Amino acid sequence: MTVILALESISIRFGGVQALQRASLAVNQGEFVGLIGPNGAGKTTLLRIVAGILRADSGRVILRGADMTGDATATRVRKGLALTHQIVRPFRSMTVLDNVVLAAGYRRTSDPWHALTHVDRAAEVERAIAILAKVGLAGSERKRAAALPLGQLKRLELARALALDPSVLLLDEPLAGLNHTEASQQADTIAAVNAEGTTVVLVEHNLEQVVRVCRRIAVLNAGEVVSDGKPSQVMADPIVREAYVGDGMVAHAEA
Repeated sequence: MTVILALESISIRFGGVQALQRASLAVNQGEFVGLIGPNGAGKTTLLRIVAGILRADSGRVILRGADMTGDATATRVRKGLALTHQIVRPFRSMTVLDNVVLAAGYRRTSDPWHALTHVDRAAEVERAIAILAKVGLAGSERKRAAALPLGQLKRLELARALALDPSVLLLDEPLAGLNHTEASQQADTIAAVNAEGTTVVLVEHNLEQVVRVCRRIAVLNAGEVVSDGKPSQVMADPIVREAYVGDGMVAHAEA
């Protein structure tokens, strides 16, 4: 299989806290990887380093065979990377549709001259409508983003990321704050995106859904990858039980 994202010995320290310590992970094209671990394990920090929001003290980020370690976030987006955030921050005064159209037109807006000379948005609008339908927001196009409940805001965040046409999609707790039905539906939507060919790395505390939809799980603890493999194997790993979830939570996730 082709490795599409490789994290090589990533380390970063914040003051006296070693947030990541030689963390390494290789993700193959088309995989659906769940990245789990206790609070403070370094999961979000690792995603932000991959996205270029943070710079590691050492280590490398390889995306589609290219060393992106020193590149800006915009460069990584153009290379095929997208990231959703746990706390959703859409343009609340804009409509749902315009939020996605803006993301869909990122190639135009990255070139000011091209943006000024090409004002027809028909292609972006058509694509945005299709993406909104895919994530379950058909019929909400004209609503203001500020009017959406949390469950729909999470779907809008996913739609905006998909509008970037990523080959690698990083998701930071897309199920946080959702009820059981909403979480299950959102997880199914993400699984469908993966089934269409997009590589997904999912950071999530909802172990029930992670075990259900992810085909591989990696566990971070104290900034290191301590387990990596099939969900059933990882959840049965004594190191994972001791360091992270505990037998009761593992049993609940496996039920």
